Amino acid sequence: MKKALIIGISGQDGSYLAQFLLKKGYKVFGTTRDDKESNLQNLARLQIREQVEIFQLDLLNLASLASLFNQIDPDEVYNLAGQSSVAVSFEKPKETLESIVTATINILEAIKNTNKNIKLFSAGSSECFGDTNGIACKETTPFKPGNPYGIAKACAFWEVDCYRKAHKLFACTGILFNHESPLRTEKFVTQKIIRGACEIAAGRKNTLQLGNLLIERDWGWAPDFVEAMWLMLQQEEPEDFVIATGKSYSLQELIDTAFTSVNLNWRDFVESDSSMLRPTDVKIFKADPSKALKRLNWKAKKFMPEIVQEMVQSYMKQLI
Repeated sequence: MKKALIIGISGQDGSYLAQFLLKKGYKVFGTTRDDKESNLQNLARLQIREQVEIFQLDLLNLASLASLFNQIDPDEVYNLAGQSSVAVSFEKPKETLESIVTATINILEAIKNTNKNIKLFSAGSSECFGDTNGIACKETTPFKPGNPYGIAKACAFWEVDCYRKAHKLFACTGILFNHESPLRTEKFVTQKIIRGACEIAAGRKNTLQLGNLLIERDWGWAPDFVEAMWLMLQQEEPEDFVIATGKSYSLQELIDTAFTSVNLNWRDFVESDSSMLRPTDVKIFKADPSKALKRLNWKAKKFMPEIVQEMVQSYMKQLI
């Protein structure tokens, strides 16, 4: 039985990855900054809480990280932890950098010092690319991050690249574009829109305040993405991959899909609030995931319209 350690198991990706790996026959371990049961509700929601062993871990403490690796002796490690909001990264840049940059180097050091045979997946981000003027991003596209979160993820990417080459580790980065699910928290604009539309339809609120409505993003389905993470660690050699659907939509299209799903016209309820605008924001993000199709035989199964409809249906059930 293979053993996998998911660092940051309580989030959207960690929970779906745990579910995926359990179905594959893995023994799954996970870490959180706080192992209170209230923070593990995603695992409970997927009905897998009792099937995983949870450890509380401070990723800034290298000694405790190495000790955990020695205790578990995992075959695969998935690093999905760290502050993950672009907006929050402007408010807390130091915390963002530490939770991503310092944490990643500690994980790499722990693998180097305990067991070089451990395979590492590190979660990267499309925010590393910054503004490409609408050109689809692929693995060779230069990084020009425009926010603290993207800067941190770009640094972590090069840390992984360095240790892969210098210490011969099986370590790779999945450059993940936006991906959603009913497990998304409301700090992400997609879930804010879903909940806003549902609550307006249910008569619980009257309007929805949003920032820039003109952006375009490539929105994928989180369960699709965790399969790509796993596939990356099943290859003979470690490589980095762009993981995305390859199809971008405007935020207005997403809003329209959400409100249409509850039989409403979004223009009657959505208001643009300039105070919510970010200091820098990429207008158009497009992706070229062709390498993942060619090397991993992976491609997205769900796209924005179906994803939003599923998220709406899920949240409406909670309101009833």
